[in-house]
Amino acid sequence: MIRNNAHIYSVSATVFLYRVIAGTMCDVLQIPKSTYYYHANSHGRRVLKMEDKEISQEISRIFKESRNNYGTRKIKKELSRLSQPKHVSRRRISRLMNELGLVSNYTVAPSTSRIRHRVMRR
Repeated sequence: MIRNNAHIYSVSATVFLYRVIAGTMCDVLQIPKSTYYYHANSHGRRVLKMEDKEISQEISRIFKESRNNYGTRKIKKELSRLSQPKHVSRRRISRLMNELGLVSNYTVAPSTSRIRHRVMRR
């Protein structure tokens, strides 16, 4: 009989087995487990940096085409409309814009003073 959540058990067993094997390997080689995991995850960090460079170029191009008007929301829409759509979160776009020093123009609504109206009521 197959349970509905059998895949959860198989995944957790695989992760457990992977950690046991990694731990045993590190014990045999007499290196800290943290060193193993640091180097195992460094490939992912390099890939993210390369993706960030590509996305940064697209962000700066879209930002310049909009004459410095687009913020994170509109840039996100434009990235998803490309011929090769890129699905990037607004927070990541915001971080990359901060790194590039891009600040969008925004208009401030004029403040209307109601002091005269209040004085007239008195």
